[in-house]
Amino acid sequence: MTRTTRTAAGRTRTIIDREKLTDGAYALGWGAVKRLPEPAANALGRRVADAVWKRRGKGVLRLEANLARVVPDATPRRLAQLSRAGMRSYVRYWMESFRLPVWSKERIRTGFAPADVHHLEDGLKSGRGVILALPHMGNYDIAGAWVTTKLGVPFTTVAERLKPESLYDRFVAYREGLGMEVLPHTGGAAFGTLARRLRAGGLVCLVADRDLSASGIEVKFFGEAAKMPAGPAMLAVQTGAMLLPVTLWYDRSPVLQGRVHPEVEVPQTGTRAEKAATMTQQMADAFASGIADHPEDWHMLQRLWLGDLEPREPARRADTPRDGAPRSEQP
Repeated sequence: MTRTTRTAAGRTRTIIDREKLTDGAYALGWGAVKRLPEPAANALGRRVADAVWKRRGKGVLRLEANLARVVPDATPRRLAQLSRAGMRSYVRYWMESFRLPVWSKERIRTGFAPADVHHLEDGLKSGRGVILALPHMGNYDIAGAWVTTKLGVPFTTVAERLKPESLYDRFVAYREGLGMEVLPHTGGAAFGTLARRLRAGGLVCLVADRDLSASGIEVKFFGEAAKMPAGPAMLAVQTGAMLLPVTLWYDRSPVLQGRVHPEVEVPQTGTRAEKAATMTQQMADAFASGIADHPEDWHMLQRLWLGDLEPREPARRADTPRDGAPRSEQP
């Protein structure tokens, strides 16, 4: 995990291979946390979250800046409370995900309580195919495991290739073990496979509150311009599948809460691009309604709004965020 080089003065300097360190850290989490009793894991998660929050690193500061748009009238004290709760929610996601492989099927079936799930069930019965679009809220791995276990419905999703490759392979194996088909996010290569799954009446689940490409669609999100992926709406326009936004949150219980929002219907008129733009705005509005009700469970620790992405000088162009890093990346 380390390599050494010689400085100009002839001294040995140890350089940490960050990719291997990252992979090792997540391997340790999956290996160790899942063996802890649940109360101990929960207590550990809260301690870790509070320690990270107190350090006031870039992620925490960015979370507070994002929450300031979601709750514009919040005082600095209120924002600090929300960001602390947000970090606890974010780390809860990870602790649950590390432990999810050892959950019993009964625990998975009772671990999620979505409202208005009839929208999903009716869509699946229709044979049209269904697209579930989610923001980075709550724990979508638990929601996905519930779908494959409680409803008995497999689904296809997309994940950005992570570095190192071994970490990406871990995430793919983990989600495939939960009953998901995972496609790599490699430009437009996944789109055709997703379209085929939908035309066959299948289910596709996509995290869709951050744009990963130049083809993102601009939306108004909490009153300011942001970009969200075109994929969910374009798939619905092209295949006739139902597009259902979903929002997730935690309450004081061990059970994940959620809501399946009504269908975002394809407009009757307009070009494909115009239809997708209208639908993506409606999807963003559904996300915003859920996030406004549960801001502490929106795990957005990266830049999102276009006003934040615009560089003040060319050298800062590299600050543009990429999704898929282990949560908020995925969490």
